[in-house]
Amino acid sequence: MAVDSSIATETAERATVDDRRWHRIRVRIAVGYFVLLAAFIATVGVPSDREALLLFTLAGLGIRCVGRGWRSFRRVLLDWLPFTAMLIAYDYTRGFADHLGINTHLRAPADADEWLFGGTLPTAWLQQHLFSPGTTHWYDAVATLVYTSHFLATPVVAVVLWLRNRPAWLDFIVRVMALSLLGLLTYVIYPAAPPWLAARDGAIAPVVRLSSRGWLELHLSRAGNMLAGAQAGVNEVAAMPSMHTAMATVIALFLFGRSPWWGKVLCVLYPIAMGLALVYTGEHYVIDVLVGYAYGALLMALMPAAQRSWRRRRAGRTLPLSRADSACRAAQDCADC
Repeated sequence: MAVDSSIATETAERATVDDRRWHRIRVRIAVGYFVLLAAFIATVGVPSDREALLLFTLAGLGIRCVGRGWRSFRRVLLDWLPFTAMLIAYDYTRGFADHLGINTHLRAPADADEWLFGGTLPTAWLQQHLFSPGTTHWYDAVATLVYTSHFLATPVVAVVLWLRNRPAWLDFIVRVMALSLLGLLTYVIYPAAPPWLAARDGAIAPVVRLSSRGWLELHLSRAGNMLAGAQAGVNEVAAMPSMHTAMATVIALFLFGRSPWWGKVLCVLYPIAMGLALVYTGEHYVIDVLVGYAYGALLMALMPAAQRSWRRRRAGRTLPLSRADSACRAAQDCADC
């Protein structure tokens, strides 16, 4: 008995030593990962396309799996590849939406903004008062960072939830996919030009696209290279609703009840900051932003009931099968008798 206890103690000590060693290895790999990520952003640009984000996400999650066997890596792939594949398919489908022959609305969103603000176009007014063609300001940097956060916030939140609470992660990605589908349907039905495009075509007063301008203020001019490439490859008339504000609203509402007081403050400020940044940089009208808020809020309000209904229908479909199985088993028992 004493020998068995000694062996068990020795085995536990070896396991503890191995865990500590692998933990140190994972920490070193993680440090290297973040150094390489920072260098990539500074020299190549902020990863904004799905393929690059998938690569960095899988690499980051793979660090957690080091020393834990291939099953851990397989779990990462099974969870993340289908989710990302659906988002990539959404991106490509969104790009085809402007080739369906529906007339683009150049003036209507601007008319809505002017009606809301007594004849003033907020994007043009903000740029007239804040934009200096030869000079960048601190708020240009803030606007660029807030705008760029759209491409990073969703995968970052998803990663944190996956690491800490997988059921919450599933709920979150369901909402992300539902919002993406709603946005795609709206782009198809109502293609609308953003302010910078309408200004380029002469439909509104002069407006400049400023979403990448803040990198100059931050002395990171190369950081916006991938963002500029991603902007060039998307549907230019997918401005209604603003998916930036819709997704920011979904993230804020999803995290609000799970956050401490300072996190709740950030959850309130983030969608507001996103809306202001989008209007100032010429990416969206105020009406686009307001509809984005509405999409995000309505989705978050309706999804719990939709999920409960789906679960009830699923349970209803499985219940008759269970009863049939019971009847078959009873008949078999009788036959055996």
